[in-house]
Amino acid sequence: MTTDVTTSTITAAVAREHGQPLSIEQVELDAMRPDEVRVRLVATGVCHTDAIVRDGVYPTPLPAVLGHEGAGVVEAVGEMVADIAVGDHVILSAAYCGTCKRCRAGQVAYCEHLFAEDFGGRRHDGTTALSAPGRPEQVISSHFFGQSAFATHANVRPTSVVVVDPDVPLEVLAPLGCGMQTGAGAVLNELRPPAGTSLAVSGAGAVGLAAVMAARIAGCSTVIAIDVHDSRLQLATELGATHTVNGKQVDTHEKLMEITGGAGVDYILDTTAIPALLASAAQSLAVRGTLALVGAARPGTEVPFEIGSSLVKGWTFKTIVQGSAVPQVFIPRLVELWKQGAFPIDKLTRAYRLQEINDAFADSASGAVVKPIVVF
Repeated sequence: MTTDVTTSTITAAVAREHGQPLSIEQVELDAMRPDEVRVRLVATGVCHTDAIVRDGVYPTPLPAVLGHEGAGVVEAVGEMVADIAVGDHVILSAAYCGTCKRCRAGQVAYCEHLFAEDFGGRRHDGTTALSAPGRPEQVISSHFFGQSAFATHANVRPTSVVVVDPDVPLEVLAPLGCGMQTGAGAVLNELRPPAGTSLAVSGAGAVGLAAVMAARIAGCSTVIAIDVHDSRLQLATELGATHTVNGKQVDTHEKLMEITGGAGVDYILDTTAIPALLASAAQSLAVRGTLALVGAARPGTEVPFEIGSSLVKGWTFKTIVQGSAVPQVFIPRLVELWKQGAFPIDKLTRAYRLQEINDAFADSASGAVVKPIVVF
């Protein structure tokens, strides 16, 4: 282990103004702390959460280096860090404090200090790892999700680090750190549908398609993908969906009831966070069904649920963060599923250079690409 990693100049994509493109800049990465890990990034997935922080929906202070689906190689390890070594290949995920009641109960996705750990843009002592070259007073928010991975290098919190086999392609599996973990974990860790049940996914983006694959792994006999892009619905079929619904072409509620013979869907996972879609989904549940939300909405967003005739259905609504996963446990499981061909996320991805990162954001927003990956 070593801590003699001093300040260095790196290349990063910086979010400077809400709603504006990221700028490619040279920035200074400060000396690694004894409780940090220096990682050379190989690839970083582009996630919807990056976009909503760029646009001011969530409160990370700008300017900031975002990126929270990083993967790379460890170059140095602080003297206070255990179980991580120089040369380790790692996938980076969300940070957590490790000491609150939820973390100590093994529920790290629900860390009581989640916003400070992942969106605060600062270390626990209030410092940032990033600044303008030669101007340390011009700080740039760092440690986004413990990593800030839209950069060639990062000083990373150990709770964000997941060591993986050195033979797996980091440029393919980087998205496991957030979106894929969220979709798959929501099904396998939280909903846990029994074999033979029905599950519908609203939104066939990266998170939704990960949930489709997980539903097949879980043994669901009816797996329904809902979207407005036929290309994504076709991809959902290739990944295991037994039925698809284009919400622009048919009434989604009526179609779900038709598919299930009038019984309703046992589990519905919403990735869109669109209130009208959630309200409709609740009406499409089976008796004792569960509606779960993983999509991120602006704070204060509300959904009007019918509570009269639906009372006797005994249905459940829940929110799910990061697939209720412990990344150090769940991500290696997803890697093994990928090796077996059961979780082929490479069918969803397209590679971009760092200089093309704004194209990656635009292609993701338009639906042209399911999961963009910046490859360094």
